[in-house]
Amino acid sequence: MTDDALNAPPARRGPPRVPEDSLLASVLLSFLATAGLFYVNIMAALVDGLISGAGLTAKQAGLVASANVYGAAVGALTAVFIIRRLPWRPTAVTVLLGLITIDLASTLLRDPQVLIAVRFLHGLVGGLLVGVAFAVIARTKAPDRTFGMLLVVQFGLGGLGLMFLPRLVPVFGPGVLFVALATFSLATLVMTPFLGAYEAAPKVAATGPKAPTRWIPLVLVFVGIFLFQAANMGLAAYIIGLGKGAGLELGFITDTLGAANWIGALGSALVVFMGARFGRFWPVVAGLALTLAGTWAFHFSELPWVYLVANIGTAITWAFVIPYLLGMSAAFDKAGQMAALAGFFSKMGLASGPAMAAFVASGGQYDGLINISVLGLALSGLASIAPALALDRQRPPG
Repeated sequence: MTDDALNAPPARRGPPRVPEDSLLASVLLSFLATAGLFYVNIMAALVDGLISGAGLTAKQAGLVASANVYGAAVGALTAVFIIRRLPWRPTAVTVLLGLITIDLASTLLRDPQVLIAVRFLHGLVGGLLVGVAFAVIARTKAPDRTFGMLLVVQFGLGGLGLMFLPRLVPVFGPGVLFVALATFSLATLVMTPFLGAYEAAPKVAATGPKAPTRWIPLVLVFVGIFLFQAANMGLAAYIIGLGKGAGLELGFITDTLGAANWIGALGSALVVFMGARFGRFWPVVAGLALTLAGTWAFHFSELPWVYLVANIGTAITWAFVIPYLLGMSAAFDKAGQMAALAGFFSKMGLASGPAMAAFVASGGQYDGLINISVLGLALSGLASIAPALALDRQRPPG
């Protein structure tokens, strides 16, 4: 045996790893980031299924959904502090197994208080997974594009869930909702070994004064993310009830939501194509303006074509804007901690929206809910445009 053979590193065992910055890697990372929070993409089906299938009131169903996402917010915040201390892959595998167990246990529950507690625990575990996944995404060369792919996966599969799950609940009961979530986590578990190493950037000795963290634009980005997610999700959680209240048939509503999610994926696909090529300021401004217009249009949901167009339009702009907002947070910190912290604020928004809507929509006040969503989106825009402009100004010319 030659000396070269003796000194050669041992061959790595296990499945082949996909190239870390490839399109396929973006897809696998998107599944990883989606698994812990997929219930958000079928939130309308979850809330309506708990009402029609488990006998919960609109307020109780909304609070169950909110507890799930509040738990995710705590989990995402926890991820900020453990990203550099724990290897991300074993952590992801462990929490995926936990998610599957909790989802299967949830199929046996009907009491709203118990569901709130159990789903909070599910969110805590899932939020940890999403926080870790966001940190890994921040270590890629083009996080904006990967976040865009994340929305393609979420909207595409969420569209399937919104189209079929509400129709399955009367047949199989509300447990089918949690079985769907467990199935998604199982699929992600199978994909995880194929991802690359995604090592964090090593700490290097400082050769000069350390650049201070730009906390003011970062905080503004976090505020923008929180308000954008809260305004969108508060309305989205009750979008089936809004359609029913407007006199629309359930079949039309679910077909509309499924189609809207699929078409909405075009917004994130556009981000995958564009990246930061045209900066962030104008894409964010244009996307927010269109989101405001589409959200206001829900006031006229008694017209089926308006309900259809408004759902499609806001799905596209939601999928378009949020990758830029998340990518802005990653642009301030390549280690991934700020991206994970952005995930915390994103989930706080996703949780607070349905929590607020649970009290407004419980009395059938959908017009008031629409107005609150419009206000939240406007404030999100005010918070987000300054950091976007600042990042565009520091981009190299050309």
